[in-house]
Amino acid sequence: MNAERIVRIVAGFFILLSLALGVEASPLFVSNNFLWFTAFVGLNLFQSGFTKFCLLNRLLTKLGVKDSWHSVKRKNHSQATQPFLPLQGEG
Repeated sequence: MNAERIVRIVAGFFILLSLALGVEASPLFVSNNFLWFTAFVGLNLFQSGFTKFCLLNRLLTKLGVKDSWHSVKRKNHSQATQPFLPLQGEG
C-alpha cells in the first residue's frame, strides 16, 4: 500500500467520524463543533490537489512508506534520460 492510498483512507475515516460525531441526527452525536474538523480535512484535501503538499503523506514517506507520486516522477525522469535505441532490424 502506498502513501497516497493511506492518506485517502485516513481522510475518509476522519470525515466519516467527524460527521458521525457532529450531526445531531447521528446516534454518536457529541457536538456540532466536530463539523469544523470535517471542513478542515476537506480543505486540506482540496489544497493538496493543487499544491501536492500533504503533511501526512510527507510523514509516511519519511517512515518508509512508498510514495506513488514521487516514484512515478522518478520513473518518468529515468525514461527521459535514456537514449533512443532502434529495434533490431531497423536502420
